[in-house]
Amino acid sequence: VQLQASGGGLVQAGGSLRLSCVASGRTLFTMGWFRQAPGKEREFVAAINWSGSTRHEDSVKGRFTISRDNAKNTVYLQMNSLKSEDTAVYYCAADRSIVLRTTMLEYDYWGQGTLVTVSS
Repeated sequence: VQLQASGGGLVQAGGSLRLSCVASGRTLFTMGWFRQAPGKEREFVAAINWSGSTRHEDSVKGRFTISRDNAKNTVYLQMNSLKSEDTAVYYCAADRSIVLRTTMLEYDYWGQGTLVTVSS
């Protein structure tokens, strides 16, 4: 299984970005996004399962939306109203469970990360 994340970049505070993660290989039922800011631990951002149920971390609720296109094996993270504290490397992750996962150890597969920089 390979996960390829893309869509990161430099954006001004208040702007928007959409991250994409394409999965190849076996069927993956739950997909998620994590992020790691400089000097901090990797943290959960959002997850979505095969049926479309979602979970978002509290600090991004109302600003970020996770979605997926099962036909394309792709998960998206639409990020609006970006803040400087959203600056981080964003990683997509995937798991074969149908249960929404929110911790790193529960995910079997990881992408390479894409850098999001929000300037204030």
